[in-house]
Amino acid sequence: MHKPFTAYRIHQVEKSIVARFEEIALRDLSAGEVVIKAQYSGVNYKDALAATGRGKILRRFPLVGGIDVAGTVASSSDRRYRKGDKVLVTGCGLGEDHDGGYAEYVRVKGEWVIPLPQGFTTQTAMMLGTAGFTAALALHRLEHNGLHPKGGPVVVTGATGGVGSLAVNMLAKRGYEVVAVTGKRDAQDYLKQLGATSIVLRSEINYGSKPLERIQWQGAVDNVGGDMLAWLTRTTNWWGSIASIGLAGGPELHTTVMPFILRGINLLGINSVATPRALRLRIWQRLATDLKPPKLKLIAASIIPLDDLPTAFPKMLEGRHRGRMVVKIIG
Repeated sequence: MHKPFTAYRIHQVEKSIVARFEEIALRDLSAGEVVIKAQYSGVNYKDALAATGRGKILRRFPLVGGIDVAGTVASSSDRRYRKGDKVLVTGCGLGEDHDGGYAEYVRVKGEWVIPLPQGFTTQTAMMLGTAGFTAALALHRLEHNGLHPKGGPVVVTGATGGVGSLAVNMLAKRGYEVVAVTGKRDAQDYLKQLGATSIVLRSEINYGSKPLERIQWQGAVDNVGGDMLAWLTRTTNWWGSIASIGLAGGPELHTTVMPFILRGINLLGINSVATPRALRLRIWQRLATDLKPPKLKLIAASIIPLDDLPTAFPKMLEGRHRGRMVVKIIG
């Protein structure tokens, strides 16, 4: 473990972001009680923003990228974990201000480590990864706020992305009528296989201009933000909830207080990074049981070697990839 190993490290050179493979040692990694021999990671939208400099994600440099990792414990000074234990980590600052999962070894704080759920392999864990955790957290919070399979349709925007695809499949498994919104005309068969009842093409949406528009659904999982999210606030039913996850369509939100004070809707912010540990454990338990997506192999069909990371990021940012992209670290 004292030998050099490969990591995909992100640097700031003057005002530019430069990411490259490097040989580093354990001493180069961020501090932590648990060293994980990584087996799998994933490519998330946030990873692509960080590695290309398209978004201000990293809080220090240089830093190993990757906000996900699953593998086996190599060593631990935290008594909760022993050498050989299968574990995973998502969020918690990994790949943002703490060296992340794109390396053969990852060192993290014990509090961040999640024992691999029963029935999972490390590959299964990263087929879900941050995207699966985020989708499950959104559904968990929506149901806590009254979402119910008999309450009417639920809309998922950005439905072909990792979070969107998993949300569609999880909702369908739970018995919800799912409306999938996508900009990809050729993805309709894929979304129907995941369980979407109907599909709305983004180009055909009439956003309207009134403070309140015709009610269309009981709730929403939104990966887009911007005008899309504003439209959802105006079209969600009385006492309905919207889980706000992404900002691919822009970070600004132009709406009024009318949907909130006249229809009583809830806007639920979904933060998968700073989730309290007890809730994090609960969500992973649900991912292994009632929220385990039946079409996971279809959603996470793309498994790439670590060497292919640089070509994966543009695909993610340009919307040329659908579902979940898994990174095989070793072997």
